[in-house]
Amino acid sequence: MSSTKDLRGVFVPVTTPFAPDGALALGRMAENIARYNRLPLSGYIVTGSTGEAVMLTRAESERVWSSVRESAAPDKLLIAGTGSDSTAETISRTRRAAELGYPLALVKTPYYYKSLMTPAVLENHYRRVADASPIPILIYSVPVFTGITVEADLAARLSSHPNIAGIKDSSGNPERAGDIVAQTHANFQVAVGSAQFFAASLAAGARAGILAAACVLPELCLEVYEAHRQGRKQELESLQRALAAPASTIVSKHGPPGVKYGMDVRGYFGGPPRSPLAPLSAAAATEIDAVLAKSLETAAPR
Repeated sequence: MSSTKDLRGVFVPVTTPFAPDGALALGRMAENIARYNRLPLSGYIVTGSTGEAVMLTRAESERVWSSVRESAAPDKLLIAGTGSDSTAETISRTRRAAELGYPLALVKTPYYYKSLMTPAVLENHYRRVADASPIPILIYSVPVFTGITVEADLAARLSSHPNIAGIKDSSGNPERAGDIVAQTHANFQVAVGSAQFFAASLAAGARAGILAAACVLPELCLEVYEAHRQGRKQELESLQRALAAPASTIVSKHGPPGVKYGMDVRGYFGGPPRSPLAPLSAAAATEIDAVLAKSLETAAPR
């Protein structure tokens, strides 16, 4: 298993496959993981936003964690999404993920009582979870879904906690990612969640991308990361442009249903989303077909 100190590269926030009747289709998940295993991806985030975590019961989440744990190659870092609006429930889920062999947990911000989620309240929540967790945690800031943003000053305060390993910043703002890097200590891991700004975020100091676009275009995401790492600036610009359009259309515009459809197009199993999310319309599917074809023609993944 990779070290939690090695949060670098590209991570896939894996989707949760469902059968036509809405039940978990864990055999199809194992097929997807087996294919991802053949790529130099750094690891997998399980039951995150792209994995429709909010649609799963706790028992289902644990089944998904176990399935991915059994299917993942030993060199892939596994991260379980364990966040809940309740501090106690988050602690319980994080402990369970640790029991199932996960070395790291991704903890989203509580958000239901949004107006009461002040920086002080969030800081207390994360410190209590980190104090009680047997494994390091990552802060998960995803304001597009929660309406809550973890700003750099809060991240800086939390970075002093020995059991808070870093943050996934899905604000889509490379400047914010850069501010977090600048204000936290050197061992604090900063990953980003927006493929549209992946290159810019890496330039700002982020170490990794946890990218829904990597469910569909893992090779292209890896190409962007490698071009940045090797300083191939001209190629990096071209690759980032090729990634930005499908990321915008598939992920930002159409969400998990778009990601799952894109996976189907690429030969993975995407399948249906879980209700109340609806499958794509024919027009949306045609839009994704076109943007994928253009992206793959522009920068054919190797």
